[in-house]
Amino acid sequence: MSADNEPLTLPPWQGGDGSSLNVTRWLPQGEPKAVVLLAHGYAEHAGRYGYVAARLTAAGYAVYAVDHWGHGRSSGTMGYVPAFSLYTDGMAALISRVRDAWPGKPRLLLGHSMGGLIAALLLPGHQRDFAAAALSGPAILTAKPPSKLTIWISRFLSRYFPRAGVIALEANGVSRDPAVVAAYLADPFVHKGKMSARLAAEMFDAMATARDGAGEIDLPLLLQHGADDRLTAPEGSRFLFDHVASTDKRLEIYPGLFHEIYNEPERDAVLGDLIQWFDAHVKERDEP
Repeated sequence: MSADNEPLTLPPWQGGDGSSLNVTRWLPQGEPKAVVLLAHGYAEHAGRYGYVAARLTAAGYAVYAVDHWGHGRSSGTMGYVPAFSLYTDGMAALISRVRDAWPGKPRLLLGHSMGGLIAALLLPGHQRDFAAAALSGPAILTAKPPSKLTIWISRFLSRYFPRAGVIALEANGVSRDPAVVAAYLADPFVHKGKMSARLAAEMFDAMATARDGAGEIDLPLLLQHGADDRLTAPEGSRFLFDHVASTDKRLEIYPGLFHEIYNEPERDAVLGDLIQWFDAHVKERDEP
């Protein structure tokens, strides 16, 4: 497996004109059978997916992952975003990059946590760009539902004090593996501060939009979630499973697993389910 980085410039947008996003790509030995486009979660970056990429490239896939705006090595402010659409804009730009780089190759979408939310928002307008999709612990419902007061405060601060910090993630909820948590806390490209009021408000709205638009999704969809996830609720994956229009869909809730199911001790079995899903749908469908 080889890995390298390349820049991707966002198209003109009032808050992101000229912003440069970092793209990490992992290539298998030989010709890839398909390309996986990966959307990472909030506060992290594509570089944390080296093991996922190693498993996928060993199975014959190329993997492309963008650091979202304000994440990792990309332009922007950690913990803040002017509008959630910057994230979907970045993934749309990545689709164009991959289409140009690998014409004729099937494409697959993989989104984790906030990346799963981004994928759920992206799919209604872009699902014909993919042969299938998989969402890991998608942020469709929070593990602890926010009160109406919390949402109101976030929206008030978003309007008048958009960069004010309001929410911090629980690092120990990432994985049951202490080494994974320690690496997460030591990673300089992981944001350990609070989420801004603007991003919190944008995310609450994005979750509602994803739930409202779930019925527009009809491509093959795999949903994977840790049963003991304390950051995003497994009920969010169940909601998508029940409401998408896909006839080819699968829901896997893994007993005892925390949020980052690809970083849990059982990760090889979980990734095996993912690769099996992708393999089945690459064989079934030519380039979308």
